[in-house]
Amino acid sequence: MKILVVGLGSMGKRRIRCLQSLGVSDISGFDPRVDRQSEAVSAFGISMAKSIDCSMIAAFDAVIISVPPDKHHYYMQLCTEAKRSYFVEASVIDEGLDALDEAARTLNIVAAPSATLLFHPAVSRISKIAHDGQIGRVANFIYHSGQYLPDWHPYEKVSDFYVSNPATGGAREIVPFEMSWLVRCFGWPEKVFCRMEKTVRIPGAEQIDDTYVLSLKFASHPGIVVVDVVSRFATRSLTIVGDAGHLTWDWNDSSIKILNIKTGKMDTEAYQTGTAAIGYNPNIGEQMYIDEVDEFLKACQGQGSFRNTLGEDAKILRLLLTSEESSRLGEDSWLRKS
Repeated sequence: MKILVVGLGSMGKRRIRCLQSLGVSDISGFDPRVDRQSEAVSAFGISMAKSIDCSMIAAFDAVIISVPPDKHHYYMQLCTEAKRSYFVEASVIDEGLDALDEAARTLNIVAAPSATLLFHPAVSRISKIAHDGQIGRVANFIYHSGQYLPDWHPYEKVSDFYVSNPATGGAREIVPFEMSWLVRCFGWPEKVFCRMEKTVRIPGAEQIDDTYVLSLKFASHPGIVVVDVVSRFATRSLTIVGDAGHLTWDWNDSSIKILNIKTGKMDTEAYQTGTAAIGYNPNIGEQMYIDEVDEFLKACQGQGSFRNTLGEDAKILRLLLTSEESSRLGEDSWLRKS
């Protein structure tokens, strides 16, 4: 396949690594920044496009869009007009996603929004445990996703990239990123009460809320989700309480722990995430990123479908907007079912 990667920042470079690990050799890149063009040519030996329009996109089999979230729609629309399948990084701005989803279905092209954690081995296993009733009926859960915003791009100031923009702020972006897998595990919530705040001073992040706390009401149980970008120790941790068991997951341990009712002890299920790229947290293995690019390429070739859709992303972003409305009003809000 002949692939174009639009955007050659940290995620664009990661996607090139994914493509090359999958044996894709005909890769071109596009980025308006000359320094990123030179870096990609030097590091990966790819070709470089100097400009981009519908006719140029039409020369490729598929496109990977790795630009900041507020630039997604422009390139998604170009791909739609060129009738070319595309993969796009996780969204935080709902700009015409439903219309783009409908257009992709009409044109029979693949529109694949990233949902990286759906490809994480722990997430797959936890979802199966919850759905199979291995710990009985879920009574409640608590989930914390914490990171330190300056650690995202240590090579540049927070103020120099999109996470400092209130519309695409770091914590705001991570809420839908996490909810994309949590709703697959626990179902769609019916109501939400949210509190979002700016809690600490991070240079360059003066305009964004750095912490979101969501209290969610599902059909049969409540759940708490905390997302922040102030945690100096990067973490994802989950506790699920069931009426016949108890599950804990800390992704720093690379294992899931489940209470064994018979022994009264926690059984440990280890998993492998693959190696991390140089400069990344050891827990952020490359394999889940490779797997989602592989699924996208196979979908483009008619070998199955991609497991996430623009329609699903649009629903998740409506959940985000409802949560923010709840925080502004200081009261819980009902969520739309579609």
